[in-house]
This record gives sequence, structure tokens and C-alpha cells, in this order.
Amino acid sequence: MDTDKHILFKLKEQTFAVHVQQIVSIERELSLTKVPRTPDFMMGVTEMRGIMTPIIDLRERLNLGGVEITDQTRTLVVQVDDMQIGMLVDQATEVKDIPSSLIKSAPKLVGEIKDTFLLGVATIDDELILLLDLEQIIQFTEKNQLQEVMNELD
Repeated sequence: MDTDKHILFKLKEQTFAVHVQQIVSIERELSLTKVPRTPDFMMGVTEMRGIMTPIIDLRERLNLGGVEITDQTRTLVVQVDDMQIGMLVDQATEVKDIPSSLIKSAPKLVGEIKDTFLLGVATIDDELILLLDLEQIIQFTEKNQLQEVMNELD
């Protein structure tokens, strides 16, 4: 059976997953520098291991309302194309093997989340897991905006 490892995390009460190969690290608290003229979901930037990294509020990006910072809040640092991006999530819960046979196409709309942000959905132990398409989370024009901001800061 074909399985892939995914990092599971929560936004509000919903469980999401991203492929473990896209994760650079999982961080607790980060100091952020706010940047003007950026999309609403961009919280700021931080330097991580010598790389200037934009940090986004994933809840805000998916139209789930802004993040509420708690002791459980984590930043998933991911690699999207050639850019390192931090995504603020409510909590990172576990690493899980998800068999490809359990992954189904995403419906057009899951709650407030458009299917363009999803690679698919899987139900494991009676829990619906939404698999995110990171390339769609930061779209082309936004990637260009973020890259311009990062270039100005260098």
C-alpha cells in the first residue's frame, strides 16, 4: 500500500495536513517585523537560519478569521517552490502516514475553504483531514509581492 507521511495541524477545530517533505521546521515563538504594503494575511518577516522568511496567518489566508496566539500556536516553516515561508497554525498535532487510497478529491467548498487550496481530503479514524496544496496557498501574484518585499529588506 502506498503511503506518505504528513504533518497534521489544527486551524480552529479542523485538521489539515501537508506532506512532511515540504516542512523545513516547526517553530514556537518567533519575533516578527511588520512590513507595510503586504496582503492582510501576511503577519511580517523574521530571519531564520540566515534566510529572511515571510510569516503568514494561515487562518486568515483561508478565510477562517485571524489566529489567536496561545501556548499551542506553532509556525510551520515550509518550502514553496524556491521560497521559505512560515505559516502560523493553532497547533501542530502529529506526523501521520496517510495511504493514498484514502485520499479523495476535494469537494468544491469545505466550509469556507475553496477547493483550489486543497489537494484532497482523507477520513482517518472518523476524522476529516484536509490536505493543503501549498503552491495554491501563496499564489503567483502574492509570491511576487512577497519576493519584492524580501528583496527590499535585503
